[in-house]
Amino acid sequence: MGMMKEFKDFAMKGNLVDIAVAFVMGGAFGKVVTSFTEGMVSPLIGLIFGADLSKNMYKLKDAVLDDSGTVITEGVYLKWGDFVTAIINFIIVAFVMFLIIKAINSMKKKEEAAPAAPPEDITLLREIRDSLKK
Repeated sequence: MGMMKEFKDFAMKGNLVDIAVAFVMGGAFGKVVTSFTEGMVSPLIGLIFGADLSKNMYKLKDAVLDDSGTVITEGVYLKWGDFVTAIINFIIVAFVMFLIIKAINSMKKKEEAAPAAPPEDITLLREIRDSLKK
């Protein structure tokens, strides 16, 4: 029973729960960015360059067909459009994470900049010390 209690204590620590929530939210955010890139960015790039970005590929080897037209071996393609789309997704996610971390760091600096007022007893002791010096 001791091991179960240890595991429960470990699993319920704030850091582990925070990481789990961040992991789930990150996965959902990744899907949103992928949808944005595939649904909005790629078609706009395709409009400019004449083809949907994710559909761009370079044929390395043709498919082999038998006499009846049945595919014996598939063609081999270098799908560079998918790769470029993945790079765009990464750049968007990295930029958003940079903005989030920058905002968190600026909030931390504001918290650190405001010094806490000394407790009342320390203030009184300082006043007594200063009056005794006179």
